[in-house]
Amino acid sequence: MTDNLKFYINGEWVDPVTPKTLDVINPATEEPLGKISLGSQADVDKAVAAAKAAFESYSQTSIDERKALLGKIIEGIKARIGDLAETISQEMGAPIALSKAAQAPSGIGHFMSTLAALDSFEFEEDLGNSRVVKEPIGVVGMITPWNWPINQIACKVAPALAAGCTMVLKPSEIAPMNAIIFAEILHDAGVPAGVFNLVNGDGPTVGAAISSHEDVDMVSFTGSTRAGVEVAKNAAPGVKRVAQELGGKSANIVLPDADLAKAVKQGVYAVMGNSGQSCNAPTRMFVPVDKHGEAAEVAKATAANVKAGDPFAEGTTIGPVVSEVQFNKIQDLIQKGIEEGAELLAGGAGRPEGVNKGYYVRPTVFAGVDNDMTIAREEIFGPVLSILPYETEEQAIEMANDTEYGLSGYVQSGDIEHARKVARQLRTGMVHLNGAGVDNQAPFGGYKKSGNGREFGIYGLEEFLESKSVIGYGD
Repeated sequence: MTDNLKFYINGEWVDPVTPKTLDVINPATEEPLGKISLGSQADVDKAVAAAKAAFESYSQTSIDERKALLGKIIEGIKARIGDLAETISQEMGAPIALSKAAQAPSGIGHFMSTLAALDSFEFEEDLGNSRVVKEPIGVVGMITPWNWPINQIACKVAPALAAGCTMVLKPSEIAPMNAIIFAEILHDAGVPAGVFNLVNGDGPTVGAAISSHEDVDMVSFTGSTRAGVEVAKNAAPGVKRVAQELGGKSANIVLPDADLAKAVKQGVYAVMGNSGQSCNAPTRMFVPVDKHGEAAEVAKATAANVKAGDPFAEGTTIGPVVSEVQFNKIQDLIQKGIEEGAELLAGGAGRPEGVNKGYYVRPTVFAGVDNDMTIAREEIFGPVLSILPYETEEQAIEMANDTEYGLSGYVQSGDIEHARKVARQLRTGMVHLNGAGVDNQAPFGGYKKSGNGREFGIYGLEEFLESKSVIGYGD
């Protein structure tokens, strides 16, 4: 048991104004692994005041000073990478191999891509008789999720620091311990007091206090679409900028000229990774109707190789989902798929065989899914794949776009030009061709109810800047 009951405010670890604690649950054991404090409006007020005071000086630091600071943070993350990986696996259930290979190192990746962006970014440019100046937006409230915790913290904090902003972070109360390590890293790297502040708490209290605070100039939120709507409502009276990365229901179009077996295997593993808890997971796989049977067999065989188990055990492919609430939601949606007539190829309701403890979900694949079924419409956020047959390419594209979400799309083809052509017709913020992974330099974000704004690299940096026109500058 590890208790982390203090908040990081104005460069110090301080007690909450009003003591109130929450157990952090290990999803593999269903037992507490430690406690955190839940903050209040008063704690947020203290953190925002510190950030506002620090903005005056930090916003005037040079680009070279900020680059040096980012470099020190990168070294700090490297030094604590083992602690971060182990903590993430304990509190949100990712297999330790995934935590070591991707979850924890993702923080380094975002700081490095931001550092690269600073090398080429133009903070001033001349247009006619005017000078256009890019300046830090001010105090930023950050609300981050539990599924890729350090990834989502770093892709906000790194560009905000690079832009010259100050900030208040509320990490997910479900997986908060990694954020405490992150705050220690920033402190040791010499981030000036008040520039970065951490207040733990829940969404309805601390999240709402941050998004509605009159001295917060911008809110950067990653989470569910439902919660994102509430953040936007709370922020609206202050007319503050809101950047949101929300839910997804991404389509994976396997074209007739693709290597079917390779594409299907790749698609299954992409959905199952991280126990299906990735907003950009390709959970709707579209296959030609005359290849539906073959695709179903490949998917079934691939799912059989996905092993749900102890995150720290050798050979585990996926760990538990993060919480009992998440487990129950996924179970309900799997049952809904069965009731609505989808063909259950693998997995199904309940825990994997031989498992009676922990929030483990059976790797599940449905075939013969209609695009109007619940499992094809709602974001499940679990290891559940739906295979949908299509007759023509036009129909596949139409069904892929027939969703309220628009985060990612995937296209598989033996002809790259063909894949590119289809990609241009998808109404999504990102499209992955033939299994290409996420690119930290390219903009990350979505259309429609998948959010607004973009993260990563130069595009993430721009989110935290205001444009000022100095007219008559050339006179």
